[in-house]
Amino acid sequence: MSDSQTQHWQALGRDHLLPPFTDYKALNAKGTRIIERASGVYLWDSAGNQILDAMAGLWCVNVGYGREELVEAAARQMRELPYYNLFFQTAHPPALALAQAIAEIAPEGMNHVFFTGSGSEANDTVLRMVRHYWAIKGQPERKVIIGRWNGYHGSTVAGASLGGMKAMHGQGDCPIPGIEHIDQPYWYGEGGELDPDEFGVKVADQLERKILEVGADKVAAFIAEPIQGAGGVIIPPDSYWPRIRQIIDRYGILLIADEVICGFGRTGHWFGSDHFGNAPDLMPIAKGLTSGYLPMGGVIVRDEVVATLNEGGEFYHGFTYSGHPVAAAVALENLRILREERIIERVRDKTAPYLQARWRELADHPLVGEARGVGMLGALELVKNKKTRERFADPGAAMTCREHCFRNGLVMRAVGESMIISPPLVISEAEIDELIDKVTRCLDATARDVK
Repeated sequence: MSDSQTQHWQALGRDHLLPPFTDYKALNAKGTRIIERASGVYLWDSAGNQILDAMAGLWCVNVGYGREELVEAAARQMRELPYYNLFFQTAHPPALALAQAIAEIAPEGMNHVFFTGSGSEANDTVLRMVRHYWAIKGQPERKVIIGRWNGYHGSTVAGASLGGMKAMHGQGDCPIPGIEHIDQPYWYGEGGELDPDEFGVKVADQLERKILEVGADKVAAFIAEPIQGAGGVIIPPDSYWPRIRQIIDRYGILLIADEVICGFGRTGHWFGSDHFGNAPDLMPIAKGLTSGYLPMGGVIVRDEVVATLNEGGEFYHGFTYSGHPVAAAVALENLRILREERIIERVRDKTAPYLQARWRELADHPLVGEARGVGMLGALELVKNKKTRERFADPGAAMTCREHCFRNGLVMRAVGESMIISPPLVISEAEIDELIDKVTRCLDATARDVK
């Protein structure tokens, strides 16, 4: 595309578009990047540059770009039933078939799904469903949900409140009442001199202290991502989740495992809860459910919770697009591709081990304090001093690195002073080598700039 056409699209953006999570003044001065097409793990912008998308869009394009099967599934369904809702004691085949397909891959004992349009809506749903559950059980005072600082559960009012992003809390009077937070299991950034397992137990024990502080009879649930995504790919020490499970069981509260990012193969298992051996009561899902081809989310609910909901009368909650038939048809086809092409098994057995081995080589770079990852997730901690873990002064090194990524045909995200990746699950070993080469090039350029 010509420069004039790119400038035309950028002008339309300035004049009409308000994109999410954006400093509008800064973007208008700079001009947005225009992405025109995609295939496999690559994007092409309006200037013709090929870009390796190491973030799979926003953690979601699990089967890669350009899957005609998903396009055809949408077209077939649009011709047959382009829309109907799930209100008024009505359903349609795509939503019913998808609910069954999800139950087949969900952890044992989780056989029901409430559909939403996104992960944020899914987390709004769990807040209302959990409080409704306890009210039915005759304990309406159990309303408090405990989350984690730096956790991310979406940007709606309820989602932002459940999450622990303090910058988000500074806008819109969040969190809403009835939400509490404890520390995240971020060993590299907050573990100090403690052994990782010792630190994992220490942070997990904050859950018990918070329950006792609030009052055990007032706490409804604990919500957490198996691995924190938007917070910087924070992988808990091995000791963390077993201790959390002990505390959950001791006080009889519900466990909400936010699988919006970790679900549908990201860790080399169907769900992050499978990876860690957890047994949650509710699992918000989205993103990889349709590989991002259409918006869709949901909440997978444990049978015991559903049995209580069945006794509670009408649940006054739902969305116009809950279980949208076209999105459901695309999700069904997406799950078929993941199963029949054995993509998740290939991630677990082949490409994730290769990626993680290559990723850890980056720990030798002078800027990298830690290179960590699980499955198709990775983070690099950028530091000024490896021994002391000293960071660069504001604005730091990560945003500089991100700009070099853009210039070198790579999408890699900056979170604080970490650089993170979440590539499509279909990435090949050769493409992983290309990814590592580009990351190295960007780290070298960043080192020249910051030093």
